[in-house]
Amino acid sequence: MKQAISFVTLGVGDLARSRAFYRALGWRESSGSQAEVAFYQAGSVAFALFARASLAEDANVPPHGSGFPGFTLAHNVPSEAAVDATLREAVAAGGRLVRAGERAPWGGYRGYFADPDGFLWEACFNPFFPLDENGFVRLPE
Repeated sequence: MKQAISFVTLGVGDLARSRAFYRALGWRESSGSQAEVAFYQAGSVAFALFARASLAEDANVPPHGSGFPGFTLAHNVPSEAAVDATLREAVAAGGRLVRAGERAPWGGYRGYFADPDGFLWEACFNPFFPLDENGFVRLPE
């Protein structure tokens, strides 16, 4: 298997609400979006929003679960100030602040917000993995 992630798809409780949240963050939907799914170009990865029940049905699993899902999404930015600005922007768009921006034990700076469905996003400045000329994280080989 090629070491790549092509899509991240979130199963959301209210697709219209989630579309509005990401639109308020400045994300633009792809023209490939449809009534039942929203697609966004997110750097080198495609990001999608799909109704939770429909996504569960597609995967042939039950739609209900609770607690920490075992993953977070991250949005890396070029500075500590940009972390704080990202957190403020997410809250203004209808997200919930989970952890205010602060210095991380590993030497970076990070904070967390939750989108309207509770999916956790880390806003992060990592001086050890600087952003490339396109604003993307490039890990050392």
